[in-house]
Amino acid sequence: MFKTLNFRKKLFIYLSVIFTVFTVLVLLLQYEREREFRKRQLENTLDNITELTHKYIQQKSLNTSKDYRSIDSIATIIPGENIRITIINPVGVVLYDSEKTDYANMENHLHRPEVQLSIPNGYGVNIRISETTGSSYYYYAKYYTDYFVRAAALYNIDIKNFLVAEKVFIFYLLSLFLIIWAILLVFTGKIGRTITNLKDFAIKLSQGNDEIDSLDFPDDELGVISSQIAEFYHELNNAKNEVLVEKNKLHSHMQALNEGIAFFSSKKKKVLTNNHFITFLNLISEESTISAEKIFDIKELKPIIRFIDNQLKNFSPNDPDSLPQMESDLYKNDHYFNIRCIIFQDKSFEIVIKDTSKLERRRLLKQQMTSNIAHELKTPLATVLGYLETLQRNQITKEKQQYFTEKAYDQAKRLSDLIEDISMLSKIEEAKEHFSFETVNILTLVKEVDENLSLKLQESNIKVDIDILNDVEVNGNKSLLFSVFYNLFDNVIKYGGDDVNVNISNYLEDNDYYYFSFANTGAEIDDSHFNRIFERFYRLDTGRSRKTGGTGLGLAIVKNAIKLHSGDIKVRNYKEGGVEFLFTIAK
Repeated sequence: MFKTLNFRKKLFIYLSVIFTVFTVLVLLLQYEREREFRKRQLENTLDNITELTHKYIQQKSLNTSKDYRSIDSIATIIPGENIRITIINPVGVVLYDSEKTDYANMENHLHRPEVQLSIPNGYGVNIRISETTGSSYYYYAKYYTDYFVRAAALYNIDIKNFLVAEKVFIFYLLSLFLIIWAILLVFTGKIGRTITNLKDFAIKLSQGNDEIDSLDFPDDELGVISSQIAEFYHELNNAKNEVLVEKNKLHSHMQALNEGIAFFSSKKKKVLTNNHFITFLNLISEESTISAEKIFDIKELKPIIRFIDNQLKNFSPNDPDSLPQMESDLYKNDHYFNIRCIIFQDKSFEIVIKDTSKLERRRLLKQQMTSNIAHELKTPLATVLGYLETLQRNQITKEKQQYFTEKAYDQAKRLSDLIEDISMLSKIEEAKEHFSFETVNILTLVKEVDENLSLKLQESNIKVDIDILNDVEVNGNKSLLFSVFYNLFDNVIKYGGDDVNVNISNYLEDNDYYYFSFANTGAEIDDSHFNRIFERFYRLDTGRSRKTGGTGLGLAIVKNAIKLHSGDIKVRNYKEGGVEFLFTIAK
């Protein structure tokens, strides 16, 4: 029978049903809002009571004097009747109760529902029968760090009636429904006539004939409607194309990230993932798989899985800015991983796996370096203090004074050199972008270093042979490159011995790099030290290094400065005896 009705009557029935459903939903929503409003009013009243009690406790310093019975004096100014006030300490011991005089013997209240809720949320609400008085109360507890203040209203017929929503608005909505229902009757009659004319236009669109200029629109309201529909069609089509482009961009972005990302539905079904997620999953599970759902079977990720299961079971959407999330760290197969999970409002969720191995190793390296720095600073500082205390507390000859002063100066100079090297190394590692680059002539730079150290070189009878062409130039930081050659020279002076030859050469070049050799014929180094010689504070002979004033950071500065110039450095024993450093510097 319904099929035989014309379009106008069908439209009227459809709209009537929709509006009826809408009205019922509005009624239910408004009714619930009224109830919630009454509930908030009651809770605001109880909150004011807890705040008043808290301020009274603070003003009278009751938390110090423990004279909580004086709270009885504010009972007369509390609004409302049948209000009960309870003070509970952080471990659940009742300090005061307005309904019980022997509150000292009351049982522990820490696990009362309203008290438990107030710990994470600041306040908690619960309706239940009091185990102390046997009466029903509407409880409101508030946590003030040093104690809980709980206000409770007797849950009697007055409170129940107060919480019942007013029903006057129902009559207004029903009256509005009847008026709109009459308007629908008129509206469907008009729209029914125009809709038939739009049918032909819709057929043209379905056939792909969507060019507005090619359509013959009537010169009336129907023509305006038809034009608007065509424009909307174009906009929707463009929007669909834009969404497709954005989707492709998102997919490309995920593939470009160094993090593993996967999105799952509320049923734990994969929605979207990238290659890194699968790679990290295989590293953690020690199995080969291409299924992102494999993550729910990995025992090392049980804490994350339990969190997800618990949230999917109990999560109720609330504030979109405070979505439930969990973060966990994992060490597996010599890799450090950070796993983060976020539950969205529709119970879908995102899992992000990040390989933090480099960051973690850097953190451990910095921790070790801090310990080494403290150790290295301690020795010269203690020595300086020892010499100065000797000068201060003892009557000694001028010769001894001069001796101790010189020793203290030497140690202070060593301390200054150490601090300068630490500052240089930290600047290279942490503030690379602060170094400016320019064209640097290597031959000129090496000769400048040679001149700066000429006196020390002559004292040890060290001869220097430089085999670098005058046109060898690089784009680099002059100060850092100076430090590279200075520290290599200084290393020979301090540890190479006397009567040593130093040979510096540019033995090769290609399109990208210059290749240099810095060799000396001094003391050789055992091969076992080659892998660690560039480490911070690493010394072949600790006693000798301290005696010569070495800071243990020279070669570490050399390596980091060369790395900043996109180069690399190696060490080996020299064919003529001694040590040879081979390194590259980018052009």
